[in-house]
Amino acid sequence: MSGAPSLAVQPWLTDAATVRVMDALDAAGGPDGARFVGGCIRNSLVGRPVDDIDIATRLKPEATMAALKTAGIKAVPTGLAHGTVTAVADRRPFEITTLRRDVETDGRRATVAFTDDWGEDARRRDFRLNALYADRAGRVFDPTGGGLDDALAGRVVFVGDPHQRIEEDHLRILRFFRFFAWYGRAEPDAQGLAACAAHADSLSRLSAERVSKELLKLLAAPDPRASVAAMRSAGVLDRIVPAVTQLALFQALVALSDDPVLRLSTLLAVDPAQAARVAAELRLPRATEYRLAAAAEGPLDPQSPPSTLRALVYRLGAEAVRDRLLLGQASTGVTAGTALALVSDWTPPRMPVGGREVARLGVPPGPETGRILKAFEDEWVAADFPDHGHAERLTRLAGPAP
Repeated sequence: MSGAPSLAVQPWLTDAATVRVMDALDAAGGPDGARFVGGCIRNSLVGRPVDDIDIATRLKPEATMAALKTAGIKAVPTGLAHGTVTAVADRRPFEITTLRRDVETDGRRATVAFTDDWGEDARRRDFRLNALYADRAGRVFDPTGGGLDDALAGRVVFVGDPHQRIEEDHLRILRFFRFFAWYGRAEPDAQGLAACAAHADSLSRLSAERVSKELLKLLAAPDPRASVAAMRSAGVLDRIVPAVTQLALFQALVALSDDPVLRLSTLLAVDPAQAARVAAELRLPRATEYRLAAAAEGPLDPQSPPSTLRALVYRLGAEAVRDRLLLGQASTGVTAGTALALVSDWTPPRMPVGGREVARLGVPPGPETGRILKAFEDEWVAADFPDHGHAERLTRLAGPAP
């Protein structure tokens, strides 16, 4: 295993919770029994925030659990069959996984065997920049021989044969594009891109929840435009959503909003029924389904009259109107700042009349009451929510007293 320069000073390395967990693992497994792995190393090398701390250990899962409990640290058996235990120290989670190798895979699940070989553990990982390890002193270890250079150069390269890695887990197709969106520079790795294209059909074998989670993480990247274009050229994007014929609106919107749901809306046709169908197929939350269907009504003119904007906010909600205004700005280039401020600042009023007021006019309860109230609401909204003349308007709509 080749050594590499140490990490720069990292607060997470010396955090009290991190020290407690590593002390517990070292006490049971020796000074080289546990190392940090994956994202915390990668992000530290490239100057990105570290949110999650993953640890790889030679200890078997049961021994990891025992070591944590001995040290008074909460141990949660989150995936013992795959060697994973979550330690919770000072209310901070640490995912600890025993070194392992794949015994059998079917593209969705894997059967693993535990090992004490760091190189063997690295060879089963997805990308070289994720197969980096570091000890408590911050010394980086790069078993694949390419992970450190990849991270620093912004390359996303599969560990070993990309076809084999994808056959082990089909989700790695989307992970390739997601990591390229977040960490890649220049062009995607040609061999990796070709392998993703060759296996694109296998995405249909994955659960909708795994696909949608990965897709939204990709779209949340600061600038996913190059990655989405690569997905399109590889025939991957169309396997997930019935993509629009061109990406101009998506490319323009990325500069205006980092919202992954709004970005996703630009990859769908202007067809609310289709948008709702795609959202349902991806098992997205109902609120997300509503946003996509509302956005699919089409971009909204950033220079729409204030009365029109207030009526839409009343009918659709502020979020849906904001989405459509941003789509309008992306499609026309006309700034929507004034309109967006109105939408954010205006609070829709409650309708000033109800069934009680209709009953006072002598209208018996029933469908007629609903018709009158609906007609009143339509006129009131069209008149831009006046705060007077309600009794006269309601009397007129109710007609002569019976």
